[in-house]
Amino acid sequence: MIHNTAIIDPSAKIANDVHIGPYSVIGPNVEIGEGTWIGPHVVIQGPCRIGAHNKIYQFSSVGEAPQDLKFKGEETFLEMGDRNIVREFCTINRGTAQDNSMTRIGNDNLFMAYVHIAHDCVIGNHNIFANNASLAGHVILEDYITLGGFSGVFQFCRIGSHSFIATNSVVIKDVPPFVKVSGYYAKPFGLNTVGLQRRGFSDDTILQLRRAYKVIYRNSLTVPQALEELQKVSCPEVSQMAQFISLSNAGIVR
Repeated sequence: MIHNTAIIDPSAKIANDVHIGPYSVIGPNVEIGEGTWIGPHVVIQGPCRIGAHNKIYQFSSVGEAPQDLKFKGEETFLEMGDRNIVREFCTINRGTAQDNSMTRIGNDNLFMAYVHIAHDCVIGNHNIFANNASLAGHVILEDYITLGGFSGVFQFCRIGSHSFIATNSVVIKDVPPFVKVSGYYAKPFGLNTVGLQRRGFSDDTILQLRRAYKVIYRNSLTVPQALEELQKVSCPEVSQMAQFISLSNAGIVR
């Protein structure tokens, strides 16, 4: 299942049923799990571990050295989980020694064409990156997040679960869970209601989150005052939102 024009380094560990297409290059210290499909003209460099049942399409570059002038060839890593889809011309870089030396990607993510994931990013599960969405270095994404086409996230930002980043948005602050943002620079535009409904959140939970959003963004409260109000609400999702905000170092979009 490996095309005879593919170039495979002898140190690469490749499961027996992995498909590797024509003219792809698999470098040293690369591990690829079972059921993974690598298209033609893909370059994967190590140290890099790719899990099971991923699909990586043509002209993508996975596990290449970080685009960081501080990088001096140190051993750094990329880990990718299972069932991810990496479409054409995506670039996913390894970490740097200035952070944890690791770029980490979870499971069941979709990276559409031309997506860029920079060094030291940590990406959770079930996220969707539309075409040309880009993450700068050291960005943390939680789960079930949608990034619209041509959107970008600044270094060291955190994006909370079930949030939505609109097309052409530039995010320079943390985005709390469940919130929809848009603009250059991104500002909050209500809850990600459609996403929450599609994922089966109850009407009561969505109502509680709407009230929490108003406390944070509509009641002219400072962040500490808003957090004090949110602590009075008995709802796990509201508590999740409050905890995210309390841990924010960059500050949240306002």
